[in-house]
Formats: sequence, C-alpha cells, structure tokens
Amino acid sequence: MKKILLNLAVTAMVFSCGATEKPIDNTKQIDAKPQSYWQQHVDYSMEIDMDVNNFQYQGKQKLVYTNNSPDVLNRVYYHLYFNAFQPDSEMDVRSRTIKDPDPRVGDRISKLMPNEIGYIKVNSLKQNGSSISYETVGTVLEVQLGKPIQPGEKVTFDMLFDAQVPKQIRRSGRDNKEGVALSMTQWYPKLAEYDDEGWHADPYIGREFHGVWGDFDVKLTIDKNYVVGGTGYKQGEPKVKSGKKTIHFKAPKVHDFTWAADPDFVHDTFQMPNGPTLNFYYKKDLEQNYIDSWKKLQADTAKLMVFFSENVGDYPYDQYSVIQGGDGGMEYAMCTLITGKRSYGSLLGVTAHEMAHTWFQFLLATNEAKHEWMDEGFTSYMSALAMNALREEKAKNPLSGSYRGYIRLANSGFEQPLTTHADRYSLNGAYGAAAYSKGAVFIAQLGYIIGDDNLEKTIKKYYNDFSFKHPKPLDIVRTAERITDFELDWYLMDFAQTTNTIDYSIKSVEGKSITLERVGLMPMPIDLSVTYTDGTTEEFYVPLQMMRGEKPTSATKINDWAWAMPTYTFETNKTVKSVEIDASQMMADVKRENNTFTLD
Repeated sequence: MKKILLNLAVTAMVFSCGATEKPIDNTKQIDAKPQSYWQQHVDYSMEIDMDVNNFQYQGKQKLVYTNNSPDVLNRVYYHLYFNAFQPDSEMDVRSRTIKDPDPRVGDRISKLMPNEIGYIKVNSLKQNGSSISYETVGTVLEVQLGKPIQPGEKVTFDMLFDAQVPKQIRRSGRDNKEGVALSMTQWYPKLAEYDDEGWHADPYIGREFHGVWGDFDVKLTIDKNYVVGGTGYKQGEPKVKSGKKTIHFKAPKVHDFTWAADPDFVHDTFQMPNGPTLNFYYKKDLEQNYIDSWKKLQADTAKLMVFFSENVGDYPYDQYSVIQGGDGGMEYAMCTLITGKRSYGSLLGVTAHEMAHTWFQFLLATNEAKHEWMDEGFTSYMSALAMNALREEKAKNPLSGSYRGYIRLANSGFEQPLTTHADRYSLNGAYGAAAYSKGAVFIAQLGYIIGDDNLEKTIKKYYNDFSFKHPKPLDIVRTAERITDFELDWYLMDFAQTTNTIDYSIKSVEGKSITLERVGLMPMPIDLSVTYTDGTTEEFYVPLQMMRGEKPTSATKINDWAWAMPTYTFETNKTVKSVEIDASQMMADVKRENNTFTLD
C-alpha cells in the first residue's frame, strides 16, 4: 500500500497592487449559452481593522446581492473558511484519518492553541436593515431570511464580525514557514454560490473554492509599516492615523479578494508594454540567490503573461501580482501567493502554473469542488505548454509527465471518475493524479481527437464564450463540437464520467493484413504507423464511427471502426514489417506494450 501511495503522489503543482482601474465589459451575451443562462451577482463593501499584534481583526461588511435566478430564495449561506483551522474541525479530522494526509496539514490543526486557531465570528446580520437569524455550523453560516428573495430582486445584507488569523497551515494564515506575516486568503465571510444546481455551501475540508461574481470595495486598516499587495486597485494614497494606515482597494468583476502583508516586503513593479503592471512582493531578508531569482522572474513573468494572453485570451485587468506567502502556490484574483525560497526553475514553474489559473479558474470560473480537473488539469496543460515555449525545450509532448501520472493512476486500482467531488477521493494521491494529470490529459488528448488546430480554436472560443461565467464540463465539449461539427459526447462520458480505459492492441499482422483489437472499454479514433518490408512507411487514420467526423490529417483514411466491434481488420498495399498504434503517444493508452508489432 505504501509504495502505491507514493507512486500516486503527484508532483501536482500545489505547486498546488497599485494601478489604475480598467473597466471590464461583462455585459456581452455569450453565444454558447441559451438565453435562459443566468448567474448570481454580489457586490462587497468591507471595512477591516487588523491588529498585527494579536492577529485579530474586526470587520464591517455590506453585501448587495442580486437574485438573477428564476427561483425564490428562502435561505442564504456564507463560507467561514477560517473556522477550519480549529481542533476537531472537518479539515482536521479528515487530515488525521485519510491514509495519505497532506504533509503540510497532518495533525497540525489538532495541536493549535486558542491564540493560534482561526475563526470568523458573526456578531450581527441584517437583511434590508432588519435583523435575521443565523447559525454557524463549522465553516458555513446558515442564514434564515426574514423575507424571501424574489427573482430579480436586490437585497442588502449588513454584517459585523470578528476574526482571528490562524497560524499558517494550509494556504491562509500568519507567519508562514518563510516568515511572511499575513497570507490573507479566504479570510472574510464569503457568500456561497447558487446556480441551476442549487446552493453550493460545501464545508471547507481541504480542497478549493467557488464564488459569486461581483465587485469588491475594501478598506483595510493595518499597521503603517506593513506593505500590502493582492487583489484590487489601490484608490489614492493610504490615510495614516495613530500608527495605522487605511488602504482603499477596488476590484471589479472578480469572485474573490486576497491580500498579503509584511513589514519587510520589497515591492518591485514591471510595466509590460501595452499590458498590465506586474507586481512582485518578497521578503527583503531572503538570501541573495533567492533575491536574484525574484529579480530574474519579473521579465519571465511578462513572457508568461504574453503567452497565456495569446493562446487563451486577453488578460482583462490592469495588474497582476506575484506575492511571497502561503504554503506552496495558490491562485487568487489578480494575484498568486507562492513560497519564495526555491530554485529558479521551481520559482518560474510555480509562477507559470498559478498565473495560468488566472484563465482557468479566475476568468473561466468552474466550481473547483465539483470539476477540479477543469481547473487544475487545464491549468497544468497550458502551463506545460508555456514552460516548453519559454525554455525553448521543443519537447515532442510537453504533457508526457501528465500522461505518465494518469496512466499510473489508471493501472493502480485506486482511480475514481472525474465526477467525484474533490473532497470525496479516498486518497489525496488519487485526487492529485485525477485533477492535475488526468485533467491535463483530457484537454491534450482532445487535440489528438479533433486535431491541434481545432483544439487551439476551441480553447480560444471557450474563453471568449465563458470568461466571467461558471463553465461546466459539457461547455468545453460543446465548444469543441461547434468548432468541428463532430459528435464528442462519448469522450466526456467515458473519460470524465467513468474509469473506462483506453487500451488498443495489434492483434495480428499477416502479410498485407492488419488486425487491431479494442481491449479497453473506451472508444477512440486510431492513428496507425506502418513500415513495409521495402523500408517505406505509411500513416493510417481509423475514424471512430460514433464521432461522425474525421480530424484533419495527411494520413490515409480508411473505414470507420464501430465501437461495439472488438476487432478491426484492413488490407494494405504492401507486405507489412512493423506497426505502431499512436506513435505520438498523445492517446492515453494505458498498456502501451501491446501497441507495437514487428515481424520477426
């Protein structure tokens, strides 16, 4: 068991702001959704007073919530994420009972002292000026409305709360292992999302997040010596009074707000020509080799920004910040928090991954709890391409590591389908291999199925149609269908909704006759490379009948293969010496040893 768990432990990239506001057009109708599509909207106004001596803060929050749904809402829910960092919380117990706990968490939560725990305590809550009842249940605030919210209605919620920043354990907290004072992520009462599937008020057990799109207006009061960076555009100069300063931020069209602060932060900026301002916050007491890496990172981050904008879609904000903090690497709106004591290759790699999340989560805002593979997997795919381009590695398959990770999982006996809720995986290693590796293979292999050019068009249309929305798995597949006019529902069903595997073999070769066999249950079109006894070669393409189309290819196209037929035989024009299924290895065949045949 131990060996298997180690093999499943993915190098899953857990490694996973001052600028002028730029208006973002979020009013266009997207052409890939029916007119009945809707999503909720919330505007946050918050005033926060932080005491850096005891790491406690007081909050005043005003929400204007617009019910764009066709439903009458009798309740609402808030996430109180900091409550996870208390002994016997669900996060604590899950970490102490799962077979392969995240080593960053382990049993550390269970050992927190009262002044080290995290909490958010709601002191009062009003709906349109009238007090309403609520109950804190772990990391969720359950709110019984005084009056139901009607479809199309705007409601104002006013809240007063107290909170304490936990000792840094997972993503958030104070005094991380590199000495960063405050990594303030998921730190405020955050309204849960409601969509066509209902409420998503998941407890915070270990995975990631889902939020309502809106605008943020945040006034943060903190010790005047602290340097602060994160989400949002600074509004003018801070106001200083009695040893503290108040910084005013505005963040348009985001679904989260994050900040980090430390009295010893260096703040560098890198202005991209005709692009956003890049901010870099890191500790001034880092060893010189690390400081050199942070300086070198700045120009390369600009190159990454160009790559993602060209290959996915334009970055719509006026700034992006790379901030030392947290416990590894984690994406947030307009910024990322990463640990900074790394080799340069690691620093660049984690920055590439977390920046790619800006597109695949903070602009294409999937529900990470339900569709974690669309977030982590698509990010892993695009960041691998970016690193390959930036380093000029020219790898034939930049996703080869993801393919190996997925195939190892598929053959392990521990795989669960990608429909599994992120918190319901039996093993952390199985979650990592599924979300990061199989998710990346999903999008890379889609290129094998429909052709690389069509995949590039699909990704760009997906971004154009679903940025500032909450896309679901069917949306990426339907986008590909619109680009190609193929039928692709079988791909989503088999690869994401089951653990069916791809396994094709060469059953026999006799003279000019080749017989292939489908061993696994999952269907695929087949690329076949044939070498003849006279030394010449020929590429063949076997279309999948249920796909109702063929990818663009220069290979010789032969008859369709119907899935239910376990074998497929065809005749060549010359005597065959050797055959290989999918020489590119872009098809995730889980047993490649039966993919080749050579005549003795």
